[in-house]
Amino acid sequence: MAEVLTIGEPMGLFVAEEAKPLKDVQTFTRLVCGAEVNFSIGLSRLGHTVSYVSRVGSDPIGQHIRDFLQENGIEAGYVQVDREHLTGMQFKEKAPEGVDPLVVNYRRHTAFSYFTPEDLQGIDWQGVRHVHVTGIPAALSASCCAAVEKLMDEAHAHQAMVSFDPNLRPALWPSHKVMVRTLNRLAAKADLVLPGLGEGKILTGMEKPEQVADFYLDRGAKAVVIKLGGSKGAYGKERNGKEFIAPSFRVEHVVDTVGAGDGFAVGTVSALLEGRTLEEAALRGAAIGALAIMSAGDNEGLPNRTELQHFMEAV
Repeated sequence: MAEVLTIGEPMGLFVAEEAKPLKDVQTFTRLVCGAEVNFSIGLSRLGHTVSYVSRVGSDPIGQHIRDFLQENGIEAGYVQVDREHLTGMQFKEKAPEGVDPLVVNYRRHTAFSYFTPEDLQGIDWQGVRHVHVTGIPAALSASCCAAVEKLMDEAHAHQAMVSFDPNLRPALWPSHKVMVRTLNRLAAKADLVLPGLGEGKILTGMEKPEQVADFYLDRGAKAVVIKLGGSKGAYGKERNGKEFIAPSFRVEHVVDTVGAGDGFAVGTVSALLEGRTLEEAALRGAAIGALAIMSAGDNEGLPNRTELQHFMEAV
């Protein structure tokens, strides 16, 4: 059994090969995307075992996703196949380096949006040490949200640590109020909360990272690490009152910012699994986040252990 579980919607990703408006593009490169996909790939490349909990359609894209996960060392035994609904898709524009591309999602009434808490039956918790959750699947349907909450509760019942990355996607939520209320409820179930500072401001109404951290610590989190953005690094605070700033790493040039937050989660969680301190974990998170934005694609820049070591030692 894998040591880490995550839940989310993997999607077929089609990246334009031509720098044109999407409506005019003739050729695309087929990939796989999803915040939890990026997280899983990153952990797998560092030698950790991950099981992905999800549902895809019985269509060719869903079949490709299952193959892709397995080829990348991710256990896909908990990826169910839905014969009535299609797999989600995303189309991404080819944008100049450093510019966030236009992204168009097709994820309404997809196979994963019909995932329910009952679909979690049969999970083998033996050996599971960590569960990582983002706020994205909770936005896709009421049943998905209930499944996420149940998975977090079951993780605690089996003494597994839970991390939560809000990963705000306002367009997926019925209202701002529902988004804030739901994500804060999920964060209260986590041991480790990993928001960006901008996300923290939106969710808590606080302005300073110290205030955002205290908001979640007061509601049950054991630790909070806040990505400050750009060259500012990350601020962390633990329930015992210990605070730190993890410095950022120099980025030669920004190619694609997609996946930076997922890379940060990879670094932080992997280091904690290896017995590192939270401050050391946040530093690794900053390193992998930096590597992620220096490569095109959602997860192509996520390093293996040798690449990570060389990057951190070269700074």
